[in-house]
Amino acid sequence: MTQVLPAGSLDGKVALVTGSSRGIGADTVRYFAEAGADVVINYRNKAPRAEKLAAQLRELGRRVLVVGADLTDPESVDGMFAQVRQELGRLDILVLNASGGMESGMAEDYALKLNRDAQVGVLRAAEPLLGDGSRVVFVTSHQAHFIRTTPTMPEYEPVARSKRAGEDALRELIPGLAEKGIGFTVVSGDMIEGTITATLLNRLNPEAIAERRESAGKLYNVAEFAAEIAQAALDPVPADNTRLVGDTSDFAAE
Repeated sequence: MTQVLPAGSLDGKVALVTGSSRGIGADTVRYFAEAGADVVINYRNKAPRAEKLAAQLRELGRRVLVVGADLTDPESVDGMFAQVRQELGRLDILVLNASGGMESGMAEDYALKLNRDAQVGVLRAAEPLLGDGSRVVFVTSHQAHFIRTTPTMPEYEPVARSKRAGEDALRELIPGLAEKGIGFTVVSGDMIEGTITATLLNRLNPEAIAERRESAGKLYNVAEFAAEIAQAALDPVPADNTRLVGDTSDFAAE
């Protein structure tokens, strides 16, 4: 991986990325640390992976807090931010990256609980730590962002609708966040090569990724998409609070 944010651009800042023990979240939190931030690695059940990443980032001279939390459990979320307050004292960047809904064995309403209710709950719990000039980034997919105008594959539709519901609920909070000087950006990406979601979709629909890659011309990989998320935390907030990553020509705007 190459450094994507200017060295020192996040000196003195604290960044938390949900679901950051692996994949897109792990690369995003690494970019923040490389730019100078102290970071919080959040995981649900990948403690060894989270601790391994933390050890690597501490070698950069950063303070790194590793916190396991079930984002669908408000008490667990409150405990996470209590630790952040105690250990680091503040929060400048919050990336709402963790999502799901395609896992087996979960309750029927799990996708909505995680992708809508938990996202709002995490932001509300983090808000007292976020000061003037801080940033919140919500990570989603084109398949979810455009679900009201562009159908997606049936296997992904319940997740897409739950993520769009989460985006809508978070957008309702933008005016209140703006009053406090907190910037909010939605980062929407196409299918990302190498993610758990892409792997699960490919099992259900073996042609899904290949067909989307052919249609789009290029699909971002995990590191490339993480770089866009990290950059969104530094760049000015877009007028429509939306950063679209990758081809959108097959998606109809609302």
